[in-house]
Amino acid sequence: MRPSILFVTDLAYPAQGRRYGDEDVFLTSRLREDFDLALCHPRDAAALMDRFDAVVVRNSGPVLAYREAYQAFRAAALAGGVRVYNPLTGRGDMAGKRYLVELTAAGEPVIPTVDRLADVDRLPPTDEYVVKPVAGADSVGLRFVARDRLAEAVDGQSLIQPRVPFRYEVSFYFVDDAFQYALHAPDPRRRWDLAPYAPTGADLDFARRFVRWNTLAHGVQRVDACRTVDGALLLVELEDLNPYLSLDLVSADVRDGFVAALSASLRRFLAAG
Repeated sequence: MRPSILFVTDLAYPAQGRRYGDEDVFLTSRLREDFDLALCHPRDAAALMDRFDAVVVRNSGPVLAYREAYQAFRAAALAGGVRVYNPLTGRGDMAGKRYLVELTAAGEPVIPTVDRLADVDRLPPTDEYVVKPVAGADSVGLRFVARDRLAEAVDGQSLIQPRVPFRYEVSFYFVDDAFQYALHAPDPRRRWDLAPYAPTGADLDFARRFVRWNTLAHGVQRVDACRTVDGALLLVELEDLNPYLSLDLVSADVRDGFVAALSASLRRFLAAG
């Protein structure tokens, strides 16, 4: 018998500059070659998940839009031993963005981040800060705030970062611990105008250190970074819940390779029991 998968996605989510629905229609059309598949909205996942061998969470939109439903899904899946891919043990965005504070304190190459107004002096001096929700995604709730307005902008559930000047953003895409491809946004003002990127060995070492830190044996991860004006890479976020993959921007061979890697990863995940 073929394994059955409940594929969680919001095909109608209006992502700016991306077509979530198209990507998941493509992915499910290919995964059906190896699995019995059904699609559902994230709000319906908890009610349906125990009928399938595994639940795959994909382009389901920011959790902020359905936080109570997502927490209920997580709790029920963990209590019932439901196999969820990516596994719910992720330490990146899946658990909220406070890992950026932890990595900053550990001296890792990330955009310096604190989560308390009292700690702002630990950040590099700047005239303008980025304030974003701990549970945010897709730039929801992100604001640029002058230093003298920080007190009214921070609410206890926010992160504070200096507004770092950078040359471009770059994303590295992994299945399990295997690198698949990289894309970058040459224009810092246009985050989702992406083009293929050929990473150096040092680039891949940078990305892999965060994949290793996350300790996910199975799953899809996107390591987002920025190239600073002095040439260094800094982590922007480690997306391990439902990273958009921009598969329409890579070559057919790369796309086929990604699908093959994802299918093999899902089989290993199911076989692990």
